[in-house]
Amino acid sequence: MAERIPFSTVERIHRQHEKELRQAYEAVMDGSWFIGSTPCEEFEREFARYCGTKYGIGCGNGLDALMLSLRAMEIGTGDEVIVPSFTFIATALAVVYAGATPVFVEVDPETALLDPDRIEAAITGRTKAIIAVHLYGQMAPMDRICEVAKRHGIKVLEDAAQSHGAEYQGRRSGSWGDVGCFSFYPGKNLGALGDAGGVVTNDARLARRIRMIGNYGTEEKYVHELMGVNSRLDTLQAAFLSVKLKYLDQWCAERRAIAGRYLAEIDNPKIQLPVVKHGTPVWHLFVVRCKERDKLQAYLEENGIGTNIHYPIPMHEQRAFAAYDLPHGSFPIAEALSAEVLSIPMFNGMTQDEISRVIDVIKKY
Repeated sequence: MAERIPFSTVERIHRQHEKELRQAYEAVMDGSWFIGSTPCEEFEREFARYCGTKYGIGCGNGLDALMLSLRAMEIGTGDEVIVPSFTFIATALAVVYAGATPVFVEVDPETALLDPDRIEAAITGRTKAIIAVHLYGQMAPMDRICEVAKRHGIKVLEDAAQSHGAEYQGRRSGSWGDVGCFSFYPGKNLGALGDAGGVVTNDARLARRIRMIGNYGTEEKYVHELMGVNSRLDTLQAAFLSVKLKYLDQWCAERRAIAGRYLAEIDNPKIQLPVVKHGTPVWHLFVVRCKERDKLQAYLEENGIGTNIHYPIPMHEQRAFAAYDLPHGSFPIAEALSAEVLSIPMFNGMTQDEISRVIDVIKKY
């Protein structure tokens, strides 16, 4: 049997750029400064510029990026935040950790992105923000979402954890909302070699507050203006990320080429391919749908092709949110997606032979 094709791996790009990554490591070790300092400042500045924003703030992870932003906006107890019905749980957890209540709104059944036509009905006098998730690397329709938010005087956060480098109407992910919140988890298109996150914004006041809250609520040592937490980007991860940022556009182009072959060559009436409606995706994940998802997954595994499910349980049915009392049937689109979605191999360094094999095996299902 041919060698197994993993669902995802970063090993190939790390091997390719090993020398630069080791040099970055050695520079941090030699500098003997492991939180903050020049590497963090440089990456924050470089990444903000890449996104097309004025300010960048590093933090511990993508969940914290969202939570710190909500707290900086003074959103908390008694407030509501609109989130998509279908996303990774961190989107809603951030709202809860800020002290507010997540209000789920159904997504577009074709793209799994927040449906702007459904937002207005969920807005109440307690609604303070909308979190738009750029799921799988495709941006949500930010012009329409921002228009709704502006009309109601509420904030917009972009959960851009899966969309580094994606574009919509010529603007990059993270540059549309009041803040753009990123995860640099190792498997992301721009991934650290450990946990890391960041926020970009054009709002100087928000940038200052986000940084302060993530640093114990202080700008001056032992002088604490705000109730803060410890969520800082460590220097080593910042150094690794600066190396990788130079190659992000190249890696995104490679993913688009893989997705282009999948879209053009996978032909199976049992398989529903992704629909692109909004801008230029970066294909963090390539997610198909199948009514027989579990059988398809088993078949692919038997044929040496790795897969994953993003995500098998909709948020309102997670036990963690049982207190919200949202029974099965509350969000049928999210429930259908959870029962049908399957992520197939998508990673930088895939060979043409590997792509062909994935296509051929799926066509024969």
